[in-house]
Amino acid sequence: MKIKICGLTKPEEAAYLNENHVDFAGFVLFCPKSKRNNTIKTAEKIMEKLDASIQKTAVVVSPAPEQILAVQKAGFDYIQIHGNLSEEARKALSIPAWKAFNVNDMEQYPFYHSCDQITGYVFDAQEPGSGKTFDWKLLKKIPRDEKLFLLAGGLHPGNVAEAAGLLHPDVVDVSSGVEYDDRPGKDPDKIAAFVKNCRNVR
Repeated sequence: MKIKICGLTKPEEAAYLNENHVDFAGFVLFCPKSKRNNTIKTAEKIMEKLDASIQKTAVVVSPAPEQILAVQKAGFDYIQIHGNLSEEARKALSIPAWKAFNVNDMEQYPFYHSCDQITGYVFDAQEPGSGKTFDWKLLKKIPRDEKLFLLAGGLHPGNVAEAAGLLHPDVVDVSSGVEYDDRPGKDPDKIAAFVKNCRNVR
């Protein structure tokens, strides 16, 4: 099982991921409403400090084709798409894409299941980035295929082992669950605890 730490906003946070040998780093882009929003320039500065082994994921909402192209030009390895993926944006894709679903929009699943550019599914809470969890048992009914199964939504050091033990996802994805309680930013102690508990899942 691999680990993705999402919502990086500061260059010093790259060190926390390097120290814990996580697999993916996530960056929110083109989303001014999010407290974790980055410009491409800021994201590039953080990515420069990440170990080469950590793959970089751009997290976007209903991207326009020009946003897809900007992400690809910046050197991201993956793009994680919330909301809608227009036909024009899909045609602009040249890197693997993950489609995010929440528990209320699973009617889109069959379409993306048949879409070659989608190489993984991110199953999230109804409010992505909110830190709220959901009934993981709902995902037991989802048919598994060759595409990656990423579990997000309310994960934190205290519950990730239970969730992973129930669903056996390919990747666990955390953002708010490893942030400070009293100020913005990632908490290195919570990241270390999250990773340790993930490594203990059998």
